[in-house]
Amino acid sequence: MNFQVTVQPSGRVFSVERDETMLSAAIRAGVGLPYGCKDGACGSCKSRLLEGRVIHGAHQPKTLTPEEEAAGMVLTCCATPQTDCTLEARAVPGAGQFPVLKLPSRVMSLSKPSGDVAVIRLQLPATQNFQFHAGQYVEFILRDGARRSYSMANAPHNLGTPAAVELHIRHMPGGKFTDHVFSEMKEKDILRMEGPFGSFFLREDSDKPIVLLASGTGFAPIKAIIERMQHLGSTRPAVLYWGCRSKADLYLHDWAMQAAAQMPNLTYVPVLSEPKAEDGWTGRCGFVHQAVLADLPDLSGHQVYACGAPIMVDSARADFTAKAGLPAEEFYADSFTSEADKQA
Repeated sequence: MNFQVTVQPSGRVFSVERDETMLSAAIRAGVGLPYGCKDGACGSCKSRLLEGRVIHGAHQPKTLTPEEEAAGMVLTCCATPQTDCTLEARAVPGAGQFPVLKLPSRVMSLSKPSGDVAVIRLQLPATQNFQFHAGQYVEFILRDGARRSYSMANAPHNLGTPAAVELHIRHMPGGKFTDHVFSEMKEKDILRMEGPFGSFFLREDSDKPIVLLASGTGFAPIKAIIERMQHLGSTRPAVLYWGCRSKADLYLHDWAMQAAAQMPNLTYVPVLSEPKAEDGWTGRCGFVHQAVLADLPDLSGHQVYACGAPIMVDSARADFTAKAGLPAEEFYADSFTSEADKQA
């Protein structure tokens, strides 16, 4: 038995198969709903159920509290309809624009700009036209069927010849995929992946000034968005805040410096939370989202694109809206939830 889901205020309608989540059906139908992790861990897909009944699969309690659920909020990534439903959710123009493809990719190059970060370029098959928005991600399908998600760090116009996507992968000791990347992966290896996924990409119809906020390898999709802005010739004022523990963790610091030098409207502010004595660091210190608040106490006229560790994203969302007047709908996020986070 299939159920119909109507999305308001857009009026879009899509069909959901038995035991299928709302989000999976929406992606399949090309309906643009907001989402990030697809695992009930980030909360990006949280929406309001106006009519109907759903049951939720496994998710983190902090992502959807019992009080929120009682008030009619749902996580579309793990909500399975039991009746026809009406959903109140922001439409995301472009989120369903490109087809989701399963395709093989070949490791073209693998470098390690810091001890625990690998930059991989994966060659795409010439027979398939893989399209995506700068900021979206792909999922690797492992041999046992498990999946691991990584954002693409280059914009679509910058795939090169032959076409390849760039990924930034942090080593998580004991991680099923990252242990393989750092110990066994070599050039010409074949990986199977699916994408594009996610609603984290630049809203190009706005002229608001932008805060680009990254922690760790959350820099990857931010880098892709910067490349997109440069390609568009965007004149929107933008500030990139990149937070890491020590100077070595700013693994593409020179790239960010060069981008800011080439783009008159872009400013780059690196922030270290635990600089080492040998770093000789004279720049900003502390938590990266607090650096934003110190510089921009009024965010009421801004858009924010935040990507990285869940604690950073959650703190930024809460403080920017409560303390700096940022409209909640202008905070766009991609929370990098690891498998450990999801199992917590």
